[in-house]
Amino acid sequence: MSFFYETQYSEPSRPTTALFVLLCAMPILTTLLFGGVDAISLGILSLISGTIICLWIAESFRSGAFRFSTHLLLLPLLVLIALGSIQLLPFGDPGVSPGVLSTEATRAFSLDAFATRFFIINLCVCFIFFAAAFTFIDSKKRARRVAYTIAIFGSIMAFFGVLQRLSDPEGIYGMRPTPQAIPFGPFVNQHHFAAMMELTAGLVLGLLLGSGLKRDRKAFLLIAAILMSIALFFTGSRGGVISFAGVIAFVTAATYLLPAKKNTKRRGKEPDPKIHRLVFLTAAVAISLLVIGLVFYLGAGDSLLRGFGFQEQYVDVSSGRIHIWKTGIDIFLAHPLIGSGLDTFGTAFSRFDTNSGAFRIEQAHNDYLQMLTDGGIIGFGCVAVFIWLLFSNGIRAVARSTDALIRSIRIGSLAGCLGIAIHSFFDFPLRTPSNALFFLVLAVLATNSTINEDHGTSSN
Repeated sequence: MSFFYETQYSEPSRPTTALFVLLCAMPILTTLLFGGVDAISLGILSLISGTIICLWIAESFRSGAFRFSTHLLLLPLLVLIALGSIQLLPFGDPGVSPGVLSTEATRAFSLDAFATRFFIINLCVCFIFFAAAFTFIDSKKRARRVAYTIAIFGSIMAFFGVLQRLSDPEGIYGMRPTPQAIPFGPFVNQHHFAAMMELTAGLVLGLLLGSGLKRDRKAFLLIAAILMSIALFFTGSRGGVISFAGVIAFVTAATYLLPAKKNTKRRGKEPDPKIHRLVFLTAAVAISLLVIGLVFYLGAGDSLLRGFGFQEQYVDVSSGRIHIWKTGIDIFLAHPLIGSGLDTFGTAFSRFDTNSGAFRIEQAHNDYLQMLTDGGIIGFGCVAVFIWLLFSNGIRAVARSTDALIRSIRIGSLAGCLGIAIHSFFDFPLRTPSNALFFLVLAVLATNSTINEDHGTSSN
């Protein structure tokens, strides 16, 4: 058997087929399990990751070669895992005098070694999923199936979320109460549901505005886009609405302004560009008015207006974020190089909070600032490098796409990733495991060069 073998397409086998099914099912299952925020969900994800590794090894023995991807996007995740491991080393200051505790205090660099340890496990699960997706979502056929799966599941979740909000049950699925949060769909936090809509709607809009699909399937995509838009507005998430506007702008600009390869396959005669733009603008205005009208008609207008502060006076527009962010900067200045420890913001905040301390803040409500506090300059650098690699490679892949459908999938995937990148300035959407998995699979669809190769043809 040869190891360290660069990934390339091979005919599907039973292990790779089962592995591909697990890659498609993993984000869906995590979403249904309340977004994967419970400890039991992490256990299930770990078992699925172990199964993926076993199938990967079985395929290696079957084919006689270990296939894996060497894409640079994998490197920042590896560095973050290494950083978290360093933070657990017992060379830090326990911060207490001897004899104060009945047991010896931890001397790890991390202010909360337990939280950091769990976060590393989450990162390892994400890395295994990401590496396997890069390796085995390796053809147009599989990329198309993943894209369709995300579009269908996203539209079903949007419909379910709106129905649940209209019925106003006592808890998620009618059985899990959330007295200290505003749930939406299967998520404990409505803002994280909005983030999922940004991810899935970006892909749907990319397919809807792009080419490579039959017209009868565009009707389904239009319905899906309307459902997702309504569901997002129903959440009342300001960050979600702003991010969704960025998604729409990116899809429109990339589809109509970014030049395509001349040999990109197109179906039928191309319409006049001016007429095409006029039809698009008219349809966009009509659909926007329809979505907003339905939101208000179904009774979600009040929550949306409250979300933007139109119905209350003397309201902190930042919802307390300004104080949280100032405290976060103080935490970073105290731990500038490797941070206070991955996922330790709640512990660090209680030490630096200048308010009464009546409330414990678990997240910074800004993923970039939180990575700066948790991981210092090194952790923030990993995030910055990941984003730069994602969009530079993604835009380059879109420009080089020779297949119309793959181009549309890549534009939509990049748009979904951009939506989360914008939303992360106001919240912590990627701290929800299901959103993180959807984000990673969209990153694969946007940047994996192997899926541009058409290994066998099949109807779209």
